[in-house]
Amino acid sequence: MPPGTAQYWSWLFASRDARDPLLGTYALMAEWRALLDPGTEPGVAYMKLAWWREEIGRLAAGSPAHPITQYLAALPRPGGMEAAPLGTCLDAAGAQVAGAPLERADELPAHAAALYGSPLIFAASLGDAPCDPQRLQRCIAALAAGQYLNRAVADYGREARVGRIPFAVDELLAAGIDNDELLAPEPAAPLRSYLDDLRRRAIGHFVTAAGALAAAERPRLRHLLVLAALGREHVRRRRNPANADFRLADLYNAWSTARRAHAR
Repeated sequence: MPPGTAQYWSWLFASRDARDPLLGTYALMAEWRALLDPGTEPGVAYMKLAWWREEIGRLAAGSPAHPITQYLAALPRPGGMEAAPLGTCLDAAGAQVAGAPLERADELPAHAAALYGSPLIFAASLGDAPCDPQRLQRCIAALAAGQYLNRAVADYGREARVGRIPFAVDELLAAGIDNDELLAPEPAAPLRSYLDDLRRRAIGHFVTAAGALAAAERPRLRHLLVLAALGREHVRRRRNPANADFRLADLYNAWSTARRAHAR
């Protein structure tokens, strides 16, 4: 977790019970996110993802080999070790590396939940934070959708250059956007309008995530609220390049969000 990232702030201001599971989970996400980077050679990514699938099986069986999974296996587990969400994340990562497009917009929530939400579900299962499962799922699903859209808007050009389209195909067709426009140095008017709409939707998802938890659940799950608050601010600030450096603002927003959650 490089200092200044949203994951770093969410871990720093997490409740005591949530911090150790988050540390291991975020370490896994960093390993896997590196494999999703467009600069990673696909053959290498496939090979490493296959190894990680085997490793998650070993984690579930109680005999992991990697230092991160060994760390996770050594944590106290009030609810037992349920590694299935990690396998779901790896399946979504494999589809992303393969460049499998999202044909329809209604496929995006499930893909985002698998890619970004499943590890957070896994981390929650290792903690001791009693909460309503449906509210937790709603919060994390909205958070994952916002994170997916935020990253897609930021990285679509790099993705397109390696043959990946992070957006829903039916939406691109409806907006009259073709592959050449995704590769252009500067977005044309239809693409700019579409990207602005995605940013608005991302902000809406982050707002939904922040409001999904009951007051009694918020203190122990405040790391999710920090992710939602910072995600919303990242989208807003990226619309204004003059505010590109916002790490001090992140610190303030993370701290104030965590403080409000703890007070409840």
